[in-house]
Amino acid sequence: MRTRNYNDFMREFTTVADAMNRVLDTRSYDYMRNGGNAGNGEAQQRVARLPLDAYATEDAFVLTTHLPGVNPEAVEITFEGEELTIRGSFQPQPENVEFLKRELYHGGFERRLTFNVPVNADAIEATYEMGVLTLRVPKAEAIKPKQIKVQAR
Repeated sequence: MRTRNYNDFMREFTTVADAMNRVLDTRSYDYMRNGGNAGNGEAQQRVARLPLDAYATEDAFVLTTHLPGVNPEAVEITFEGEELTIRGSFQPQPENVEFLKRELYHGGFERRLTFNVPVNADAIEATYEMGVLTLRVPKAEAIKPKQIKVQAR
């Protein structure tokens, strides 16, 4: 029988939380589920739910998302309370182009993540390389595993 660890629990919790967010959040436009186009210009007025990958290391949570063509200085990242928010916009295509196929999303995007464990908000790092945004959110000392040394007497 396989032993379940903290990462298994977090992966399952994230999956359930994402499903609940999709059910309860009627305002956002999920371009992963809708093929990038809401039709009739509707995508321009809605905010896309930015897809991302998340994993945990011993010291931090690491989040990555693809933002090709987005100026990294135009991406707004905030951490307030227990919530991390990533906001920005994919630039619109020229209006005078007649598309044969239009699947890429253009317009605003946003992603909110709630951390239900203590993190070190002052040490969050964001890097942008070749269209990939990576956030490193360090865990607070209180939740890091502690090594206890045995003392012989």
